[in-house]
Amino acid sequence: MSETQQTETPSIRVFGADWCGDCRRAKRVFGEANVAFEWIDLVATPEAADVAEDISGRKNIPVITYPDGTHQVEPSDADMRAKLTELGLV
Repeated sequence: MSETQQTETPSIRVFGADWCGDCRRAKRVFGEANVAFEWIDLVATPEAADVAEDISGRKNIPVITYPDGTHQVEPSDADMRAKLTELGLV
């Protein structure tokens, strides 16, 4: 299913796969910022790929959802950090 990367309740979900470099990079950015997120492994939970595609309208990963209802697809490090700042999480 999915695994929580931090101990607090996640408000960010990352749909991705361990083989995906952009997905590993997203996990690193959130880890460095010490921000809780839920990792949804699309290899372990292939049906979640449909959920990610419904959110983004694309098949690209990672798809990252935020508590304000927005999402990002394959964002840069700067875009993720800017979103975390906008949400007051860093």
